[in-house]
Amino acid sequence: MDIALVGIGKIALDQHVPALAASGDWKLASTVSRHGTVDGVEAFTDLETMLAARPDIGTVSLCLPPVPRFAAAQAVLRAGRHLMLEKPPGATLAEVHILQGMARAQGVSLFATWHSRMAHGVAAARRWLSGRTIHEGRITWREDVRKWHPGQDWIFAAGGMGVFDPGINALSILTEILPQPVHLTDAQLDFPANRQAPIAARLSLSHGIEADFDFRQQGPQTWDMEFRTDAGHLALRMGGNLLEIDGQRVGGQDSIMGEYPALYARMADLVRDGASDVDLAPMVLVADAFTRGSRNSVDPFEF
Repeated sequence: MDIALVGIGKIALDQHVPALAASGDWKLASTVSRHGTVDGVEAFTDLETMLAARPDIGTVSLCLPPVPRFAAAQAVLRAGRHLMLEKPPGATLAEVHILQGMARAQGVSLFATWHSRMAHGVAAARRWLSGRTIHEGRITWREDVRKWHPGQDWIFAAGGMGVFDPGINALSILTEILPQPVHLTDAQLDFPANRQAPIAARLSLSHGIEADFDFRQQGPQTWDMEFRTDAGHLALRMGGNLLEIDGQRVGGQDSIMGEYPALYARMADLVRDGASDVDLAPMVLVADAFTRGSRNSVDPFEF
C-alpha cells in the first residue's frame, strides 16, 4: 500500500522512514515538507498539492508538531485518506474528537499512535499485572531536551507540551498495562521564566503512583517505572523495553527500534479491517495535569 509522510524532521528520519523502508505492507510513495526530503521519494512542499496530485495514495502519516497538525489532519480526512497521527494525537482533546467524527463520516481509518505501547516489555507487563492489585508505583522519565529535541523551540511554545512530550510516553504505557483505570490527583509543573510549556513535572496519581518528568537530565536518559503489587515487584526499564519481576530480567530487549515498525503493521491491519484506534487516556492525564497542577517559575531556558 502507498503512503505519504508529512513532516520530514528528526522523528520522521530517525524512526518513520526506516520503519517504512523495512515494511512489507507499505511503500513510501511521497513526502511533504517545507525543507526535508527522502532520497528517491517524490517530494512536495504543500500538503494540498500532494493530495490533489496523488489520489492513488490512500494513507497519510503526519509527523508534524501538535499545533499545526490539526489543519493538516482535517485536509487529509476531507480528501478521504486514511490517517496516522504521531503522538500526541492533537494539541487539544476537542481537536481529536473532531477528527474522529470526520474519519467516521468519510469511512476511513484513524490511528492515534502511542509508540511506547509497542515497546518490547509492555504486553508482557500488562499480562503479569492483570488481576493483581497495585499498592504503589514510581515513574521516572528524565532526559536531556538538547539531545532529543535539539533547537526545537516549538516544544516549549503553547501547545508544544514541554516535558509532557516524552512524559506522555510513560503515561501511554501506564494506561495500557494497569488492570484498573488511573486518574490524576495532584501535579507540580515547572515552567522556565521565558517559556510557555513546562520543563519538569511531578504527578500524583491514584493507586499510590508518583511520576517524575524532567527535561534537564544530563547524560543517559532514565525511562523507568516500578510497581509494588500484592504478588511482587514489577519494573519496566528502557522506555518499556526491558521487563523485570522481583529484580530479575524476564523479558524484552535493550532496543527501541521495534516500536515504529509495530505501529505501521498495526496501521496496515486497521486499513485492511476498515477500523480505527483512538485512545485518549494518556492525553486526558496530561490535560488534567495542566488543569489541576500548580505552576512554579524556574530559571529561563535556552537551547
